Amino acid sequence: MELISKLSWSIVTSLILLTSLTYQVKTNFKTLKLNHIIKNIVKKEHKTKISSFATLMVTLGGKIGVGSIAGVALAIYYGGVGSLFWLMLVSILCAVLSYVETILGMKYRIKNKNNYYGGPSYYISKGLNKKKLAVIYSLLIIFCYIGGFLEIQTNTITKSIQVFVGISPYIIGIILVIITSFCIVGGLKTISKVSEKLVPFMLILYLLLATFIFFKNINQIPTLITLLLKEAFKVTSIKGGLISTIIIGVQRGIFSTEVGIGTGSIVATTTTDNLKNKQAYMQVVGVYITGILVCGATAILILCSPYETLTFSDFNGIELVSFAFYYHFGQFGTYLLSFLIFLFSFSTILSGYYYGEVSMHFLFPKKYQKYLIILKIVTLINVFLGCFLSPTFLWKIVDWLVAIMIAINIYAMMKLKENL
Repeated sequence: MELISKLSWSIVTSLILLTSLTYQVKTNFKTLKLNHIIKNIVKKEHKTKISSFATLMVTLGGKIGVGSIAGVALAIYYGGVGSLFWLMLVSILCAVLSYVETILGMKYRIKNKNNYYGGPSYYISKGLNKKKLAVIYSLLIIFCYIGGFLEIQTNTITKSIQVFVGISPYIIGIILVIITSFCIVGGLKTISKVSEKLVPFMLILYLLLATFIFFKNINQIPTLITLLLKEAFKVTSIKGGLISTIIIGVQRGIFSTEVGIGTGSIVATTTTDNLKNKQAYMQVVGVYITGILVCGATAILILCSPYETLTFSDFNGIELVSFAFYYHFGQFGTYLLSFLIFLFSFSTILSGYYYGEVSMHFLFPKKYQKYLIILKIVTLINVFLGCFLSPTFLWKIVDWLVAIMIAINIYAMMKLKENL
């Protein structure tokens, strides 16, 4: 399984980079032009039930997960400080994929009872006329997000709480089920309202903490920047040399920003407004916020601590972040990190559920409401079970399935490149 995962991700990484370069050239590098992005995202929308801002908050809720914290720590530990350069570079370069996904999603979306549904399943089915491939993609979304990511997130929440409070996982599970049920009962309308409040709060809080540490250690910053650039191109960089540093940075960047998966397009196309360029550029901004601001904030917190003194036997990333928080903020920092992990994980649960909801609509458009009830019940069961299951095996399965989803989505985007 591990060999298959590594091989599939090597192929997928190459596909993402090549496709990104292709579309950067095709679009005249406009996702790199800040003035052009601002000009489009400030365009006034018509009065709409689901705004561009709301869709951005939902997609950010999915992107700014534990991966943006633990993933950066993994990159530093296994790829060295230089991997951060490649992580951020790939975020900037590959943000064009979010633009393309959203444009295609808006073009091929459908309207059903005043609600819009779109994303890769729809442009694969309508644009490529490949219904079976679209069905496979939808099933992969449901298996990955409802059957995998939900359990991983609830398990993360449970463990972070139990570190400080000896609460039974049964009680934590029941509380999470109740909170989640209130949030998903109204579909995207309720989820977007929750995300509009939750995501900006957790994002601003996290960035403020990193900003405080940045200025507290301002004298170290020039040295750290020099080290980052030096290690990014150093042949003998930490574990495995330059190639290893680049690959680890690129893969962490892809996983943190979700570029190429197509999930951002699923939410972006639900807006009742027709400003497709605004929606597309909002998703580009989402990639930049995640890949540069959030991952950069995590990097500052870690690099401004004596992280080099630590060794781990079974490392999954969060230990390094926990050490950094304790170093900077003392015992209060560990409580603070647990609170942030809860917010990050819960926002991912809500976004992941909605990806599954849209996929269910694609699979069963005529019996949507009937199967939607089943999806909600399965979601709540998985939220509860995630408090007990070990995420190790789930991560391996999800990692492999996400690689397949990316391959399908990249294939569709390249086939439809003349349809933008």
